[in-house]
Amino acid sequence: MMSESSTFPFHAGETAAQARWGTTGLWDEARRQRLLWNHIPAEFHARIEAAPFFFLATSDAAGRCDCSFKGGGPGLVRVLNAHHFAFPDFDGNGAFMSLGNLLQNPQVGCLFIDFSDGARLRVNGRAEIHEHGPLMTHFPGSRRVVLVNIDEVVPNCAQHIPRLVTANPLKDQQA
Repeated sequence: MMSESSTFPFHAGETAAQARWGTTGLWDEARRQRLLWNHIPAEFHARIEAAPFFFLATSDAAGRCDCSFKGGGPGLVRVLNAHHFAFPDFDGNGAFMSLGNLLQNPQVGCLFIDFSDGARLRVNGRAEIHEHGPLMTHFPGSRRVVLVNIDEVVPNCAQHIPRLVTANPLKDQQA
């Protein structure tokens, strides 16, 4: 895990890709400290809690990946503090692909995208599944809650993100 004052050590694959495609100079120490965090800065808390959905990447013990859409409307995610957030697990098809992966490998990647302005935030960390205890009170009626311990937060530019308009279900039904 990195701290704000450390120089973030990219792993060998990342540094090889940066060297291969000529971006090594983009990631000087000042940029790493400004754009790679070990927490969610306060100015992003409300944005995350207002997100109606996010994408959750997990993998099993062998590294086989799964990425799933997690939806539920604004309030789906609760930022508990700068280093933790939680979200409920809703019953779906009963396959438990994400939770099954978490039972073998706690590493997660979460991608939050605001399609109204293109803002993106990647949050990587370690997840724990809770079925009892105080976290359950944040999501009444939920059978399980996932707690994410944040390791890395990376904001991304809005370039290449399409601007989408939210459908108005009432208007659509009246038409």
